[in-house]
Formats: sequence, C-alpha cells, structure tokens
Amino acid sequence: MIDYRHQTFLTLAEIKNYTKTAKQLHMTQPAVTQHIQFLEEKYKCKLFEYINKNLELTMQGEELQKLLLKIAADIKHFKKDLNNINEFQESLIFGATLSIGEYIMPNIIAKLLEQNSNLEIHMEVNNTENLLKKLQLGDIDFAIVEGIFDKSKYQTHVFSLENFIPICAFISDLAKTKVTLNEVTKASLIIREKGSGTREILEDILKQYNYSLNSFNKIIEIGNMAAIKKLVANNTGITFLYEKVAQSELDKELLHKINIHDFNIKREFNFVFLKNSFYESKYIKYFKLMKDIYDNLS
Repeated sequence: MIDYRHQTFLTLAEIKNYTKTAKQLHMTQPAVTQHIQFLEEKYKCKLFEYINKNLELTMQGEELQKLLLKIAADIKHFKKDLNNINEFQESLIFGATLSIGEYIMPNIIAKLLEQNSNLEIHMEVNNTENLLKKLQLGDIDFAIVEGIFDKSKYQTHVFSLENFIPICAFISDLAKTKVTLNEVTKASLIIREKGSGTREILEDILKQYNYSLNSFNKIIEIGNMAAIKKLVANNTGITFLYEKVAQSELDKELLHKINIHDFNIKREFNFVFLKNSFYESKYIKYFKLMKDIYDNLS
C-alpha cells in the first residue's frame, strides 16, 4: 500500500498546484508542503521545482512518479485477483481505441472465450490519450492503441501494421482517377475528435507532406466512426482511416479508396502496459494469444 505522503506526491505531480492539491485531498496547504518536504528529505533530492512560475517535477521526481504509479497499478490488480482467488475465473480488464475496439477486437474476444469459457473480459473503448491515463492509474491492465505517444514511458509491442488510407464515396469524382494531395484538400474533411489516434496520425502524416488540417476546404468533427463512414458514403466529404475499418463498405462499393500520388502509409497498432509490472508475464501471454488469433483471422 502506498502511504499517504506518497499519495500526496502523486496528486501534486498530477495537478501541479499546492492549493488545488490540498483542496482535492481535503487537507491544508501547509500539510501538503510538509508531506513533500518529508519525501525530499527521505530521498535526499528535490522532487519539484518552479520553471517560469510553473510547478514541475524534477528528473528525480519523474522517476519517483513512474515507480509509484507502477506500484499503485499492481496493487489494484492484486486486489482484483484476491477477489477472484476462490473462483475458477480469470479477469481481464483492458482498453482499445475506437478503430481497434469496434473492428478488430470482437472476433479476437470471441476466440479467447472459445478457448477459455471461464475468462471474464471487460474492454473499455476510448481514445489513446484517455486509455494511457487509465493505464497509469491502474484502471486497466493493458491497452491496444493507435496513434502517437511516448513509447519510452511504457512497455510496448507491435500488435499489427495496418494500411492507413484516404477514402471517398464510391460515386465521388475523386474515386475515378489518380489525384494529388492538393486536389484532395479541396474536399471537406470528416475526422475524429481531438485526442483520437486516427486524428493524430493524420495530422502527423499531413505535416510530412507540408500540409495541415487547415489546408482542407472544411473540417467536420464526428466522434463516431460509423457516422463518419455514412457521411463519406453520402458524399458529404472524405476521410482518412485504417483500411480494416472501412473494408466492409469498400467491398459493398459504398466507399472507394482515393488513389493519391506517392501516398502509401502504414501505421502500427501497439499493445501497451506499464514498464516492469509484476504482471508482465500475464500481459505478454495475452499479447501473444491475441496477436496469434488476429494474424490467423487476417
């Protein structure tokens, strides 16, 4: 169990404000200061410093935060396992981004349950940013995510390499010929909300071609992938997504891949969990199981 002073440290490291930390923890600000001073004396180093009037973690503070988050996460998982110790059941709580959760995981989960009927599965579908936060808090065991994130903070394994393609309505003029990226920007772009892996990947790709989201004629933000595909099929605009996500509509000739000059993009789906976790062997086992199922289904 992490003691109360370490919990104060974690809260302050997240909020980075003594007054707000005291309010959240229902204590006085001097008490928060005392807890941090105690830890700094204990570890013989500064844990926080002010940079341009902003409270920031020192390098030592960042290392302590990583360690405590891992310990807190493992404790949560251990408590969960204790609750199931007298049951013939294994519990799995993980996260997946929207594209993966809706279009990749259902078949994998079905196969896992065929192999182990006692397996209890809870999957949270959310964007990459929120899933990584939940991972750090110990709310999920692992996550399968798309998008750009700092891999150095986690243990990661490439789950798959996927085609990332531009699509339009089957009846669109853009479906009839090879075009340039500049011609595509004349269309309305329909994209996911900020924080989604698909959007971040698109922004990164556009930057490589010296374009941005603002290069497009119009931006339409939609938080639901099925709705985005319907709007594109109705010729409301175009979008960029993983080929697997649009495969059914492509096969039914509702959507069409836009053939852009010199545009051939592949991006990773990553299996992610906290570094040096006590449960590393369990997570690696499920990574291999899920990847084997997916590779055989593909």
